[in-house]
Amino acid sequence: MHDAESRLREALARPARPSSDFDLNPGITLPPGRSLRPAAVLVPVWLHPDGARLILTKRSSHLKHHPGQIAFPGGKVDAGDDGAIGAALRESREEVGLPPALVEIAGTLPDHETVTGFSVTPILGFIRDSFTPIPEAGEVEEVFTLPLSHVLTPGNYAIERRRWRNEWRRYYAVPYGPYYIWGATARILRSLADRVQG
Repeated sequence: MHDAESRLREALARPARPSSDFDLNPGITLPPGRSLRPAAVLVPVWLHPDGARLILTKRSSHLKHHPGQIAFPGGKVDAGDDGAIGAALRESREEVGLPPALVEIAGTLPDHETVTGFSVTPILGFIRDSFTPIPEAGEVEEVFTLPLSHVLTPGNYAIERRRWRNEWRRYYAVPYGPYYIWGATARILRSLADRVQG
């Protein structure tokens, strides 16, 4: 078994708590009884012989929501989807051209609540075969990969802040080269890194 694969499978077996965009902002009071919309993302780990790589997307700059941000392939869970896994696989096929048959589902990570009102279920999946990513022209500006080891190293993360809705909001960031990975994507990855570290 690939070393990265075994480490991730061991991490999935460890207990973990849900995460949210508010984890680093304990002063923010969330309304009780709020209704969150279900969404799912694929955390696609490409098991290359020369090292495992994570596949991410850069969203198109003309999108209304989160333009230009780095994200996992994924989106809202539709009525026709087979739950969160079905949604993550469908969105990955649409956004990056990843055939569902190439993805071996390893398990799910804890749900993540976003500031935009979604409860996102991250699905961890392994890809063993070659495929050529094809960005969906309407949503995805670029598909890229980075070494999985980069995001599994807690020391590569920083806590930064910016103004949002007239308040300072703190968040994780894990930059890689020209890519500024932050927000929900970085928070989900940081949670995974912490579990891998035990």
